[in-house]
Amino acid sequence: MFWNWMGRETMGVTEFDAAMLDELTRRAVASPRLRQHHNIHTSYADPCQRLLNAIEPGSYLRPYKHSVNPRSKLLVALRGQFAVALFDDEGNVERVVPFGAGGGVSMGATVEVSGDCWNSVLSLAHGSVLLEVKAGPFNPDEPHEFPLWAPADGTPEAQEYARMLGDAARKHFSTGQAGNGRTPH
Repeated sequence: MFWNWMGRETMGVTEFDAAMLDELTRRAVASPRLRQHHNIHTSYADPCQRLLNAIEPGSYLRPYKHSVNPRSKLLVALRGQFAVALFDDEGNVERVVPFGAGGGVSMGATVEVSGDCWNSVLSLAHGSVLLEVKAGPFNPDEPHEFPLWAPADGTPEAQEYARMLGDAARKHFSTGQAGNGRTPH
């Protein structure tokens, strides 16, 4: 049996236990970007790309889409609470979709996002970890489509934009409007 922070392997099965998710979260907290991913797939050439992503509140995942080579992504909350923000072409938040582990009646644990819509994932609770699954292969040289209205990662404007998105998502939850309404960018 082999175990390290990336999982425990026995007889062709890899387990990702609570200790591994705790370590991934610890690394996310220590990261300037407030997130840390771990690829489960063994190669970018794999036909199914799978990764774990620990994302802390305040982390900025710049809105993007993949309309050139559209591929949906499946997001499964393993721990914590998330929201997917969906945007129109001008950067208005068209919809906020909450999901979380143990979410209850009004919140599912899984969402699938089409590759041809502007979207961003928001973490709404400390210790949140998701599983992301999408079709491969992955080409790291294929350009991402980032909108002009969303600031680049690592800029002071990105920090403010991430805060605004988090506030908008929490507002949707507190008013019971998750899933509808429009919030200007």
